[in-house]
Amino acid sequence: MNALKKLFGGNTRQFGMIFALVALVIFFQIFTQGRTLTPGNVINLFNGNSYILILAIGMVLVIIAGHIDLSVGSVAAFVGISVALAIRDWHLPWYAAVLFGLLLGAVIGTWQGFWTAYVGIPAFIVTLAGMLLFRGFNQFVGKSNTVPVPEDFQYLGSGYLPEVGPKTGYNNLTLLLGLLGVAYVIFSELRNRRTAQALGADVPETWVMITKLVLVNAAILYATYLFATGRPGTSFPIPGLILAVLVLIYGFISAKTVIGRHIYAVGGNRHAAELSGVQSKKVNFMVMMNMSILAGLAGMIFVGRSTASGPFDGVGWELDAIAAVFIGGAAVTGGVGTVIGSIVGGLVMAVLNNGLQLLGVGADLTQIIKGLVLLAAVAFDVYNKTQGKKSIIGMMMKNFGRKSEEIAPDETTSTREVISKEA
Repeated sequence: MNALKKLFGGNTRQFGMIFALVALVIFFQIFTQGRTLTPGNVINLFNGNSYILILAIGMVLVIIAGHIDLSVGSVAAFVGISVALAIRDWHLPWYAAVLFGLLLGAVIGTWQGFWTAYVGIPAFIVTLAGMLLFRGFNQFVGKSNTVPVPEDFQYLGSGYLPEVGPKTGYNNLTLLLGLLGVAYVIFSELRNRRTAQALGADVPETWVMITKLVLVNAAILYATYLFATGRPGTSFPIPGLILAVLVLIYGFISAKTVIGRHIYAVGGNRHAAELSGVQSKKVNFMVMMNMSILAGLAGMIFVGRSTASGPFDGVGWELDAIAAVFIGGAAVTGGVGTVIGSIVGGLVMAVLNNGLQLLGVGADLTQIIKGLVLLAAVAFDVYNKTQGKKSIIGMMMKNFGRKSEEIAPDETTSTREVISKEA
């Protein structure tokens, strides 16, 4: 037990959702006779859930700031149909269509951010209105028809890394991507360890660091093997590549930038943050606008995967994204959450969905199980807070990479202490 406490930073609960994810994978791998961890199933799992995970990245920032966005599914659907029509009627190339979709998402985010940040209407009400408004726009603009998109645009949602180089029996670009991931993990851990030592902070023992690196890199290499050995023509999916880039970007923004700290400060205590010099209106405006941009991107990826945009795209997406964020350890009251945690929460829901489908469980029972998982995760988080403990994995990355001290202050940390770190 002492070894486990050292390995996981003295608090195994901070990795609770990762344990749950691993346990789910093992459970379904056993009871589906090995069908869960096959290359084809893993590739399909990422392809079929990448747009939800992208939404979760934006949603976690919204929830950390103390808001909620119920409109993301409708915004994604409206952007998707608008882009499909622009390609068909205006003959836009795929890259211009993507830029158009992102710009449209930014305009929608500006609209919703204005009402939330500067008029003062609660985001719940603004985005509830947006859910109705943009769902109506989706059906009005598209006349409730299905609009196909060309093959080059489909690559955005269903493409794979191409085959290059010598024939090795694997997808070489996927192997290279996996090796880069291993190198990044090792470099990041060593850099953070040197930084901590230079500051005179306590660092884990060497065997702890090595064990962590072995476990994490083993998981990366095994995933790389699965993606690189799929059926001919498949490899690491393009939506997964987009997701990985977004995780790196938003993980850096939330952990290493002033705006990231301000988002946590506003969500933790808006009035204290304002007294510390934080412009809460700008923060709220930015998180709402950013959410709509990512919703537009998710909508385009879904349209590319499904080869067409339709009137029922995006239904229920907001609930899946919100569930991923809360299961990933974000606090209902705001101020706590991580990008990595939200991705883990989204993967938990994705694996649960996928595994139940492989077992032949009906849609009705699947919804019941997902609802109970969400309720249990939030209930456990609330219970921990009433006991004066930290949230489930709001601090999950504390010792691996030492990010949580910069990412998500716990409930006992004052907003002034967080803001003072900028100095």
